[in-house]
Amino acid sequence: MFQTWRWFGPDDPVTLENAKQAGATGIVTALHHMNTGGVWTVEEVEKRRRQIEMAGLKWSVIESIGIGEEIKTRTGDFKEKINNYKQSIRNVAASGIKVICYNFMVITDWSRTNLMYRVPTGGYALRYDSIDFAAYDLFVLKRKGAEESYTPEHIKLADVRFRAMSKNEIENLEKVLIDWLPARDFAYDRTSFKKMLEIYQEINTEDLRANLIAFLNEIMPVAEDVGVRLCIHPDDPAFPIFGLPRVMSTAQDVRAMFTGVPYEACGLTLCTGSFGSNKKNDLVAMAKEFAPRIHFVHLRNTKHEPDGSFYEADHLDGDTDLIGVAAAIMKEEDRRVSVGRSDAQIPMRPDHGHLLGDDVSKKMNPGYSFIGRLKGLAELRGVMRTIGAFRSGKIS
Repeated sequence: MFQTWRWFGPDDPVTLENAKQAGATGIVTALHHMNTGGVWTVEEVEKRRRQIEMAGLKWSVIESIGIGEEIKTRTGDFKEKINNYKQSIRNVAASGIKVICYNFMVITDWSRTNLMYRVPTGGYALRYDSIDFAAYDLFVLKRKGAEESYTPEHIKLADVRFRAMSKNEIENLEKVLIDWLPARDFAYDRTSFKKMLEIYQEINTEDLRANLIAFLNEIMPVAEDVGVRLCIHPDDPAFPIFGLPRVMSTAQDVRAMFTGVPYEACGLTLCTGSFGSNKKNDLVAMAKEFAPRIHFVHLRNTKHEPDGSFYEADHLDGDTDLIGVAAAIMKEEDRRVSVGRSDAQIPMRPDHGHLLGDDVSKKMNPGYSFIGRLKGLAELRGVMRTIGAFRSGKIS
């Protein structure tokens, strides 16, 4: 796999030089300052590409060209924004960038309740606590109909948890859930978030799926014409939250998209952490089934708890068999070589990472510290080289 590194642009405290020191050769980034639905201009794309190449690296994947709520709901100026998206695809292709990762999560992006969860080894990880989440949804946000999303036992535990929270703890929880996200140029407060939730009361899962398929069928001819591959990122967590529809949480969701969008350019970002947040997902089986249309891979791991909570474990120490996933992806790469596909080497990146060492005292984007991801990439590189040695017969 082609080893890449997520970089949030010139303001990222983890630099391009750091990425190179970690052993990555590709960069995954976006024009975060231009992600409000307008066209990514050739001039801005080229400016960012040159900056990356001057550091001795390659801009190999875009993550992401934002998809606004207008497109997801097919309301307002959604047609104009789809046309803008098409032109952005053309413009990035002109600069030689041929893989675009995107997501179709509504309102929120990835959601956690704790960005500084202390793990047994002493570092800090991202955590989703199902009781904390329910406490916020039920008793702070007071979302209409929230009780229908939880069992009576879960509601009881959430009530006890809420009553034990201080005002500061509630404010911090709210900030993590609705008022913060890396590389997003706006934030919600409680009032604006509830207004957004109201928009989706009339849109169910099948409605959202139909909107996704309609959007993709409009942009895929452009992508195929210019040789770009688009790969959808799964929901994170891969189950419903805030009563919102989810359309990329399970293998069945992926099958439904591929059935509705029969273009080779329409592919999947296999994020093992996001799909892995749903205990029902078999990541090795998914890697094998969807291999021909996997265009990008995020490798990280999750550790589950009985109540539905999870935290992000060390890359090789969670509930997902990342060695099995890596072996399946590398087998697909061999197959692509045998049939002459130009995209035989699939880009991957170590996704998230524990906050470790002196990074703890530095300002970092949660999940995207330097040392934790360096450690993850080193472990994954060792896995890939070992698998390669077995395949070549160097070891048995």
